[in-house]
Amino acid sequence: MKRIAAAVAALAFAPALARADASTWNIDPAHTMAGFSVKHLVISTVRGEFGKTTGVLHLDDKDVTKSTVEATVDATTVNTRIADRDTHLKSPDFFDVAKYPTITFKSTKVEKAGEGKLKVAGNLTMHGVTKPVVLEVEGPTAPIKDPGGHLRRGLSASTTINRKDFGLQYNKMIEAGPVVGDEVKIEIEAELVAATGKEASN
Repeated sequence: MKRIAAAVAALAFAPALARADASTWNIDPAHTMAGFSVKHLVISTVRGEFGKTTGVLHLDDKDVTKSTVEATVDATTVNTRIADRDTHLKSPDFFDVAKYPTITFKSTKVEKAGEGKLKVAGNLTMHGVTKPVVLEVEGPTAPIKDPGGHLRRGLSASTTINRKDFGLQYNKMIEAGPVVGDEVKIEIEAELVAATGKEASN
């Protein structure tokens, strides 16, 4: 009977022990940047960013490959420092934010890619189209405490996509080539705050 009781107790505590190795981290929109860069007129690079990114990382501290991440970018906040260009990017020619106001990523696989580096495969949904992509990730960093005592981590992620794969077909041609390049580099600098703590105000 004692053995049976011990086995039952072990099974009862197993989920709690598993959770002890996992932690949840929320993306802090105030300290996170999601940006992109694309060739213009073949000769220069234009950069832009989005003003709000949210999401959550479920991090398995013992086996990072069991971790998952989801992120949502507010496409309506696109900013390239040129108002007319931003208006064009929000139009049906590009993001069509009235119909597709968000860009989302949901991981499907996490792999180690060297010291402090990961490859995170997942589904990117933009302009109503979902395609698999792989993010090259540095981090997450070791947790630190901010001035308010909240635990925080950071990570960097990047990938390159072909915008036409997501239905962003608009373009004009000049003698040298396309006005807007097809390849778009996406970069994210994310700051994460432990789900048990509040975000700092500055």
